[in-house]
Amino acid sequence: MTVQLDNARIGFIGTGVMGSSMAKHLQQGGYKLSIYTRTKAKAQELLDLGMEWKASPGELAAECDVVITMVGYPSDVRALYLGEDRVIDHARPGTYLIDMTTSSPLLAKQIYESACLKGLHALDAPVSGGDVGARNGTLSIMVGGDDQAFNTVLPIFEQMGNRIVLQGGPGAGQHTKMVNQIAIASNMVGVCEALVYAAEAGLDLKKVLSSIETGAAGSWSLSNLAPRIIEGDFEPGFYVKHFIKDMEIALQVADDMKIELPGLSLARQLYARIAEAGLTEKGTHALYLAWDKNEGAQGGEGGRYHP
Repeated sequence: MTVQLDNARIGFIGTGVMGSSMAKHLQQGGYKLSIYTRTKAKAQELLDLGMEWKASPGELAAECDVVITMVGYPSDVRALYLGEDRVIDHARPGTYLIDMTTSSPLLAKQIYESACLKGLHALDAPVSGGDVGARNGTLSIMVGGDDQAFNTVLPIFEQMGNRIVLQGGPGAGQHTKMVNQIAIASNMVGVCEALVYAAEAGLDLKKVLSSIETGAAGSWSLSNLAPRIIEGDFEPGFYVKHFIKDMEIALQVADDMKIELPGLSLARQLYARIAEAGLTEKGTHALYLAWDKNEGAQGGEGGRYHP
């Protein structure tokens, strides 16, 4: 059984830094939105826009045609879908369940299998693009699941992103996101090391950036996050604590596949240092502060952690 999605009610669970913008785009696309988050007050802006509050994930799931989750950790995902008060048990047959959290590929497969037993359609669909991509509706969405389910909800994905690819069966979206995070982790180390070197050499960091960001060294992190580093702005587009979670998932999966990822391992060690320094609520580009205790890009003598 499938449901008609032209006039679908979408339930959105998790309206944080990215989820809030994603929910807004869905509403702007003409969809009716029900929302749930642990702290109702944090969703007040969305409620003021006319979205409907639900008191629990189960209540939300029972009334929606599509349920989207964008939460923090695999443990949160597991609790929502496979825990004591499971979304899967409250959703009507034919409902589409879309987890957009970066989570475990194995967990995605478990959710898919449990959903199938209840006549539900499950997709894992993590995203990349950070707060900027969420605000602009330009997220990259990496999807795992069945062709039919993907094609049915594609118009919903298109409200939130502009690069949407079905990567394969259940768990393939999460595996692809791990690939993305592995690439970002080593690149972020390189971006920070480059800026540290430039600062120590006495160069003007803005001029350096203008010379290198469109050449062979160019990357999304260099163009979008290096300017924040230079300005001393380490507020989150994507939290350090969540990136550490992602790296740990990738390292565990890599270990299960018996492959070695030395670049990712180094990045994880460096992020552990800034976590220990109390920077878990900052953005991933706060890795720069592993070299500089001062919250500004130019640093100063005696401020280095010396990784």
